[in-house]
Amino acid sequence: MDKITLKQLAAAAGEVRGRIGRIYLHWTAGWYDSTFADYHVNITGDGSIYLSTSDLTEVLAHTWRRNTGAVGVALCCCVDATICADGSFSLGSVPPTCLQIESAAKVIAVLTEALDLPINPECVLTHAEVADIDGYGPAQIAAGSFEKWDLWRLPDYDGTWRSGGDVLRGKALWYRARHAADKIIS
Repeated sequence: MDKITLKQLAAAAGEVRGRIGRIYLHWTAGWYDSTFADYHVNITGDGSIYLSTSDLTEVLAHTWRRNTGAVGVALCCCVDATICADGSFSLGSVPPTCLQIESAAKVIAVLTEALDLPINPECVLTHAEVADIDGYGPAQIAAGSFEKWDLWRLPDYDGTWRSGGDVLRGKALWYRARHAADKIIS
């Protein structure tokens, strides 16, 4: 696992432009410094970025039936996160840090720019959002048949809990506008 900069990530993504169509966002259900080769990009608790492969088109085991043509990005956190049948949840003793959330937004901005993808819910999704689409996410809580809820809810800039996908995409849009002026990767 190699620690990389956003500039290095942009270069790696630029090499596979046109061959990646989706970015899936996860948590590892591990500790802040535990990285996993199931994800192309791991973001540790201090916001550092690690690449697990030199080829972003490599098919890794991050999202059920959706790994081909997709990059898996994971925040290293949430080892003891829990969710209840009523929808209440705890991100546990190792929740996503502010540094991880901001770093993830920058990663999304850089990847989408380099891969020529829009930042929208069709191309950039949390595992919770994809699991809902595929029938095993938090939308199935009442039925008791859900499995994945990675980044289902995150605190927004004002501290209000919102859809994790909306929070990350919103921040990424802001960073991408800055990236156009080369302010986040230089």
